[in-house]
Amino acid sequence: MKRRTFFNKLFINNHSFNLNCYLVIILLILFNLFSITNCFYSNENNPNDNVGKSAGSENDRLCFCQLQGTIDDCSCNVDTVDYYNNVKIYPRLKSLLVKDYFRYYKVNLRRQCPFWADDSKCAMRFCHVEYCEENSIPPGLKGETNEMSHKYLKDAEQMTNCYEDNDHNRELGYLNTSISDKTYSDIQRWSNYDEAQDYFCILDDHQEDAEYVDLLLNPERYTGYKGESAHRIWRSIYLENCFQSHSDKPKSPQSPFIPYKDMMAGNGVCLEERAFYRMVSGLHSSINIHLCANYLLSENQKTLDFVTPTGVWGTNLDEFERRFSPASTDGEGPHWLRNLYFAYLIEMRALAKVAPYLRNEEFYTGVEKDDKEVRVAIKDLLNVIESFPSHFNESVMFNGGTTSIKLKHEFREKFLNISKIMDCVGCDKCRLWGKLQTQGMGTALKILFSGKFDEQKFSPNTNKPNSFKLKRTEIVALLNAFGRLSTSIHELESFRNRV
Repeated sequence: MKRRTFFNKLFINNHSFNLNCYLVIILLILFNLFSITNCFYSNENNPNDNVGKSAGSENDRLCFCQLQGTIDDCSCNVDTVDYYNNVKIYPRLKSLLVKDYFRYYKVNLRRQCPFWADDSKCAMRFCHVEYCEENSIPPGLKGETNEMSHKYLKDAEQMTNCYEDNDHNRELGYLNTSISDKTYSDIQRWSNYDEAQDYFCILDDHQEDAEYVDLLLNPERYTGYKGESAHRIWRSIYLENCFQSHSDKPKSPQSPFIPYKDMMAGNGVCLEERAFYRMVSGLHSSINIHLCANYLLSENQKTLDFVTPTGVWGTNLDEFERRFSPASTDGEGPHWLRNLYFAYLIEMRALAKVAPYLRNEEFYTGVEKDDKEVRVAIKDLLNVIESFPSHFNESVMFNGGTTSIKLKHEFREKFLNISKIMDCVGCDKCRLWGKLQTQGMGTALKILFSGKFDEQKFSPNTNKPNSFKLKRTEIVALLNAFGRLSTSIHELESFRNRV
């Protein structure tokens, strides 16, 4: 109003725009542009500038999720990741993960919590998981006789003919069938034990209670599961998985271990420990973004039973600000968002490293047309991922001799423990997505740090057995977990446009 009065006086006194009026207008425009620009960069230059301001302040609303600059412990910028993900990777993943090979995930949601009595099951109908009907599962996933098995038989026949065509002693090619069942069982058990040493998470798809779940019928979103049961999960993850060198405890169940500023300044935190903290924090941030982007808006509607039984879902900007704004997180929220990018780069590097293996996977479901489309789409996605200019360099980790071996063992044990905690989640749908994403991240760690993927030993032109392998469950979890991180970064851009 004051500006309008000022201009009215100018117009009355001069009866027209004069040079002074134009100058005043230009100065006011420049002042406003400077104010917006200053807000845009203030949070990047000093992340704690907003601490103490109200959650609804103008600076908070405009700045806290506008991330800029280099991602710590990596060699690329936030802007580079945003562009590659939102323009190239996210659209490809979105179309790939609806395919049958990736939408059907076998998991055991009936495992008992190994740490405390499971007495807090979510009673809300939105916590329920819809299992697959038997006839909806693709035949290739059920182990039925299919073209692939015929292919294997044909290949075996050709190998037999090779023995006949050459003057080799065929007896040397036969297995010793005199081995006892008990000895065979022991050998298999030893083999399974050796293979399990590479796991960074619990895989339960082989267990009796494991069932196929259609991920498209059970999307990840906020179901209303909250309170002490939900807080206890993250409190256990953060409080029970600190490394021995750290005595400080986080201030709240939302705080990832130690303040970001202290972590990045060193203070006795090595790169490997810092990476562990940031990966878990990034996973937590990603899950929170999913819940805020797909929030149960009908939960608080005071209507008579006229709300659709499927619920009303949508974006909850206030909840996003509560979980990430500096004022409500003691200045840590923007750093938690940066950890999302770190976790994303870890999993993208794992996919780049395992690309030669995945290019030769059949992705078999028994539907030839769909399987061919998936193979083409996977190769296209891997080409884009490999073209990313600044992948995370995992070779700088765990390379300090005996101490590093011990640290890697501790790293692995702590992540295994986190995957066990997922069996304590009281909401079945939350448990489903928690298990899938921890398994996906655990698979990425296996690829990066087991040592079996370090050298390129896989060649489709040889019959030599590979020293590494991934189960279908691991591949499905890895791609879906990366898809969740990709979706979070994409959703973050939407939140930036809304605040």
